[in-house]
Amino acid sequence: MTIDIVSFEEGEAALDWLSVARAIEEGHRRGRPVMEDVILRHGPDTLLNRSAWIGGLGITVKAATVFPGNAAHGKPTIGGAVNLMSAEDGTLEAVIDFHLVTKWKTAADSLLGALKLARPDSRGVLIVGAGTVAGTLVEAYRAGFPEAGITVWNRTPAGAQRLAAAHPGVSVASDLETAVRGADIVTSAVMTTEPVLRGEWLRPGQHLDLIGAYRPDMREADDAALARARLFCDSRKTAGETGEFMKPIASGAIRPEAILADLYEPEAMRRTSEDEITLFKNGGGAHLDLMVSRHILSAWRAARA
Repeated sequence: MTIDIVSFEEGEAALDWLSVARAIEEGHRRGRPVMEDVILRHGPDTLLNRSAWIGGLGITVKAATVFPGNAAHGKPTIGGAVNLMSAEDGTLEAVIDFHLVTKWKTAADSLLGALKLARPDSRGVLIVGAGTVAGTLVEAYRAGFPEAGITVWNRTPAGAQRLAAAHPGVSVASDLETAVRGADIVTSAVMTTEPVLRGEWLRPGQHLDLIGAYRPDMREADDAALARARLFCDSRKTAGETGEFMKPIASGAIRPEAILADLYEPEAMRRTSEDEITLFKNGGGAHLDLMVSRHILSAWRAARA
């Protein structure tokens, strides 16, 4: 039995953002997966095990570690491993670089949400946060909205400056409220338990893309933001297990039925007017790791043929 080993460099060379986004879209046509997350915590650190099984596509087991304190020592805060197995006989087909899958899965998921929900004429993208995900969001949104200018805001201005230096053409915002009010698309990737985005800052026609919250105690946008927007997500299951939806539902700020659709409901996953505010919660579930891992393996094999 041959097990393919896909490195970051070789896998990345075979990929582009629009094709990965479309692979995610296609994967949702196969029906809802069997999947489960297991979260283990040790102080501020987290081990997130995500597993998914989709008939005809395969099985993935992805283990992700989140160690926030690593940043102070110049180490990556996120690590882990991804295994891709056959849905037919359970054999291990490939071990794919964790960071490769995470990079392309996360930003392509958000890009797909924006392609479906944001105004096509969007010309200003604001990225909130300047971590690793922020850099991939620059690449993804440039692929999907090539005419749009991109601005970054970060709690620590030096982080925003570093991101802008690494991606020529990206500008730096000094005031978050002003930047949000001026953007057509706001994409946020900050791991926080206190909202950084306020509903009072929003204006008609905007699209919000929320990535950072992955636990029940985490959220990036306040109750007012969710109450003003039409709400969508990649998966009702995974997004519904984050504080982004759990907290405002618990407080009564929104009702469960306010979440209008996920990517498994494509007919409802759309903007209905130019003036409405749309919000997409990127829950980043294991089903996305599976869809993207399968696409990576196929693209990698085709490039080597």
